[in-house]
Amino acid sequence: MTSVDRLAHKLNLSSFAVSFFLLGILTSVPEISVGINSLIDKKPEIFVGNLIGGVAVLFLLIIPILAVFGGGVKLAHQLEGDKLLFALIVILAPSVFALDGKISFGEGLFSLFHYAFLVYIIEKRKGILERIKDNFIDNKNQVINDLVKIIAGVVVVFFVSKFIVDTTIYFSNLFQISPFLISLVIVSIGTNLPEFSLVIRALLLQKKEVAFGDYLGSAAANTLVFGLLVLANKGDVIVPNNFVQTFIFIAGGLALFYIFSKSKQDISRVEGLILLLAYVAFLIFEVI
Repeated sequence: MTSVDRLAHKLNLSSFAVSFFLLGILTSVPEISVGINSLIDKKPEIFVGNLIGGVAVLFLLIIPILAVFGGGVKLAHQLEGDKLLFALIVILAPSVFALDGKISFGEGLFSLFHYAFLVYIIEKRKGILERIKDNFIDNKNQVINDLVKIIAGVVVVFFVSKFIVDTTIYFSNLFQISPFLISLVIVSIGTNLPEFSLVIRALLLQKKEVAFGDYLGSAAANTLVFGLLVLANKGDVIVPNNFVQTFIFIAGGLALFYIFSKSKQDISRVEGLILLLAYVAFLIFEVI
């Protein structure tokens, strides 16, 4: 958390901007690893359920926890109004594409376009990528050292994700439950453990802006990962045909989040509690 603040200061950027791009991608490593392993095992519905379920976990569980126990979450100015709305549309895109029970190659491409356009909107105003490149040149040795550590961590996460996918398939066969459902409800919580740890650190260090930027960045990065994995699958991905009800919860939760955030440019403790109750309702519905 402290290193993000230092990097933000060097780049002359807000902590939100750095955490949106950097932490958002890095905390999506578990989702990427689960996705790759699900493709290896020819169970692509696992990565779809995991990524869509991750949206519910982030917006109806983790951010509300930050609001309830942190006394509310102030929105950073970079994604106010139309920018925040477009970010939420990008985040919702995979759920929209899964509505008809089939996700095509073209929809994978469209997901990548959505994410790329969101990055363009933010980057165009702030010049974030250019400053990151300059900072890399000035601190090359330090950045390389950090990259080596990240790669080592990714390798560990990949093998752990293999175990998660195999376990999901095992319990799916044992209890005759769709692997998509297990991923939607259970695996999505496990792959968001980095975000859970971040919320604890954010509350302890009072760095809620960094945490909030990471959560939005991580949710948006899920759409990027979704698009890449759909393309890598080289064929349509089939999801359960009762997804419409799940979509209503996901879209309704994001709509509530937007309404709450737009009213006073923050998520209050009470509003966080309402979102938490929506997540409980989501779990009850999916399990029943």
